[in-house]
Amino acid sequence: MSAFFIAGAGTDVGKTHVTAGLIRALIASGRDVEALKPLVSGFDPEDWAGSDPGRLLAALGRPLDLPHLDRISPWRFRAPLSPDMAAAREGAEIDLEGILALCAREAAASGDRVLMIEGVGGVMSPLSPATTNLDWIRALQLPVLLVVGSYLGSISHTLTAVEVILATGLPLAAVAVSESLDAGTPFDETLASLGRLSGAPVFAVPRDASETVWAAPIIEALLS
Repeated sequence: MSAFFIAGAGTDVGKTHVTAGLIRALIASGRDVEALKPLVSGFDPEDWAGSDPGRLLAALGRPLDLPHLDRISPWRFRAPLSPDMAAAREGAEIDLEGILALCAREAAASGDRVLMIEGVGGVMSPLSPATTNLDWIRALQLPVLLVVGSYLGSISHTLTAVEVILATGLPLAAVAVSESLDAGTPFDETLASLGRLSGAPVFAVPRDASETVWAAPIIEALLS
């Protein structure tokens, strides 16, 4: 059993794009894969096929129905806000202990399965008035794949996230740079800067390329 946490340097940097691509590549190579996106905000229950959990279910090749949705994303909130704010709009609180228990159950499964647990927002995005994504990651103690963008400012955001992860003692397996649309900054130069400064393996995820182009080296870094 191999389990990994997919974290982000911020919101809308491509976590689900990368996670779904890795799932498809792993399945294509004959691996057994499971995915969790336990917590999601900005979720429209009337039109969720294109949502993050909907995209993960499609990558897994599973039906887009409520039982499968409940299995991988049981905590869903409508407002496109940080989880604590989105939950508060519905009179709810984030059940971090419940989330941790779900992740632990799936991570405890035996066999050759690969488990991808995708977080929400950035590393320091709040989950509750007193907790952040970092508390979730730290409690699981899983290797981290950090997904970042290539927009102007992403180098600083990425290096800050890397420092936070490493300062907590968490294993940083790799950094996946998901090319930002209309970034206005040279993708190759952003990759080179992060390769020099992050101290972690850095991999390119070109936005318009399929996972057959970029997934293999990331998978090798995660599973080696």
